[in-house]
Amino acid sequence: MVQLMLAGFGGGHQQGGRNGHGGQPATGAGNVESARGIECYHVNARISDTLQDIGHVRCAKFLMLVAYCLQAIWFRFRYGVKNFYYIPAPGKHTALYRDWLVMFLCRPFFKRVVLHWHAAGLGKWLEREVQIRTRSLTFLAYKHVDLSIVLSHFNLSDAEKLLPKRVLKVPNGIPDPCPDYETLVLPRRRARLTVRRKLLAGEPPSPADLAMAGDRPEVIKVLFLGHCMRQKGLFDALEAVELANEHFVRNALPLRVHLTAAGEFVDAAERTEFERRIQPRGGLEIATYRGFVSGADKRTVLMDSDCLCFPTYYSAESFGLVLVEAMAFGLPIVATRWRALPELFPPNYPGLVDVRAPDQAAAALRGLMVSPTGEDLRQLFIQRFTLDRFLENLAGALHHLEG
Repeated sequence: MVQLMLAGFGGGHQQGGRNGHGGQPATGAGNVESARGIECYHVNARISDTLQDIGHVRCAKFLMLVAYCLQAIWFRFRYGVKNFYYIPAPGKHTALYRDWLVMFLCRPFFKRVVLHWHAAGLGKWLEREVQIRTRSLTFLAYKHVDLSIVLSHFNLSDAEKLLPKRVLKVPNGIPDPCPDYETLVLPRRRARLTVRRKLLAGEPPSPADLAMAGDRPEVIKVLFLGHCMRQKGLFDALEAVELANEHFVRNALPLRVHLTAAGEFVDAAERTEFERRIQPRGGLEIATYRGFVSGADKRTVLMDSDCLCFPTYYSAESFGLVLVEAMAFGLPIVATRWRALPELFPPNYPGLVDVRAPDQAAAALRGLMVSPTGEDLRQLFIQRFTLDRFLENLAGALHHLEG
């Protein structure tokens, strides 16, 4: 999201140079910047090279972080940047220590501070899991910032506990990853839906529907996309697929469900457990591990799937950007009523289930496979979660700093 914000606001101006006249950007710094009125100077404060390295304490990380803070302070004096934008940590000790260092080093040099709450749960974590000394230091680092930007109503509690001067809600948005949905994806989805309905009704599908439906329309292709970990709901999604298949077999119905897991495993033991559980039994392969996907591969798995299953209860879950991606592809979605996720969906959406309830997820999968709910979600994406809408709302929030 930071990368999309920077690109939308004209990029990091320190990379393109300056013309030396009153702090104005050099020629060619970006047409989007002039339209949005936001000028960015970016410190890429990345201190972990891999997913597994996140949270591990090393002296080299500390030195890198200090160097990043000095770079931000240099921008303050070199380019006259008065506003400090930062994304706070979730409820994790090492991430919180990082934030203390950044805020205590950088905050005194800037006139205004903006916190953009991409993670969730810090407020409750501070109340329940840490000592009062940790809460006091966190409040001292974050208190009375000029603007807190949250992604949803759920995130308000994290921001408000630290008494900001202003809180504004700006939902995330992304570039449309499936602009050819109407011509390339929707006809195939409708054909697969028609075939499934006829199979359940005991009617033979027409040759035209079978030709349009593609490979094995009787197999419901369920996708899990994200970090492959238990808290993200990977094993609940697998169990839901198993329960759905048991239902179809028990009732002699001509449908089956297959799960594709796409993402990187964080824990080696969980990967071993998952690979053991997906071994074919009775000639039926119920799941496939696709590995990490991005770019064209990610687009392919989203286009080829019939449904996204994301039964997360991850402690730092906030917005669920993968759900927005699935909406853009018109995928029906099964997701948990966890934190801010229900806010993304229409009222009474049938794909929402309780946390750690694979039986409910299995029932939702069966119901969504004969319902064209994905078309409604595609329209919801167009209305609420596009990149233009995100940039417009974010620029408006940032302009409040000067008000």
